[in-house]
Amino acid sequence: MARRPRILVINPNSNEAVTEGLRQAVRPLAFAEGPEIVCETLSDGPFGIETQEHVESVTLPLRRRVEAANDADAFVIACYSDPGLHVAREGTSRPVFGIAESGVLSALARADRFGVIAIKSRSIPRHIRYLRQMGLMDRLAGERALEMSVAETASGDRTLDRMIAIGRELKELDGAGAIVMGCAGMARHRKPLEEALGIPVIDPTQAAVTMAIGTIQVG
Repeated sequence: MARRPRILVINPNSNEAVTEGLRQAVRPLAFAEGPEIVCETLSDGPFGIETQEHVESVTLPLRRRVEAANDADAFVIACYSDPGLHVAREGTSRPVFGIAESGVLSALARADRFGVIAIKSRSIPRHIRYLRQMGLMDRLAGERALEMSVAETASGDRTLDRMIAIGRELKELDGAGAIVMGCAGMARHRKPLEEALGIPVIDPTQAAVTMAIGTIQVG
């Protein structure tokens, strides 16, 4: 009997609530004959990745985890800063997907211009640098912040209301035709946010796992 392929989704922060949100988000992508999707927490990561220091601190632990995961056929780094993406790719011959890269590319397939909901304003310069490196600044309608922590976006009672308000600004003021949720902790809010805004809302973790499934299925 052939071994079932496995996709390892790594949450680089140590917040188990975020990891559980990822499990719920990718559950609709599982099917009987498809790859197994496993979500795990990087236990020695910060509680939330909110600064450049946090990003840098998980780079080598992610590389070591990827190198050690001999039973995985593809990897997803589930943080919107794509920490350690390139160094992790150097450590394996198997595909490694970053959710920011995957989420933005998925948004470009749905709309001419996209907007991003960030957790905090200080995250935005980091995201802008990344989009500039990708050569996609002319497709960015705007990025606006919730001014909440990763933990709050994952479990806060008022998160969805705030996301709807920011999403409407991106749509109505900035001209975004699709929205990318700029944090893995927002995963549980994708569907109600899309229903409220009336435009596509991309959960970047779902986008990355979908790409990983496609790569494995045709590979």
